[in-house]
Amino acid sequence: MARRRTLTLDAEQRQTLEAMRDRHPKPYLRQRAAALLKIADGESANHVAHYGLHKPIEVDQIYTWLDRYLSYGIGGLYIRKGRGRKAAFSPPQPPTSQSKFA
Repeated sequence: MARRRTLTLDAEQRQTLEAMRDRHPKPYLRQRAAALLKIADGESANHVAHYGLHKPIEVDQIYTWLDRYLSYGIGGLYIRKGRGRKAAFSPPQPPTSQSKFA
């Protein structure tokens, strides 16, 4: 049987996650903080993924958030810059005044 993944938080970490869950302007960060707090309270990641959030999500996604939080702290929950879909047709860039060939 697989070992159950847990999260142990100190008072400051818990307070930061609770503030993020309650008041952060980005909904995806509120959801991630809520999931981590439920795991820290003893719920399994499987239960949180299926029943603990507003909509069911994949269990692997919860584990990804948990791993990123353990590795990078609160900054690991944010979506990194440069991620996502790239524009198919980007407008041409205007030439810069400082060219190597001038």
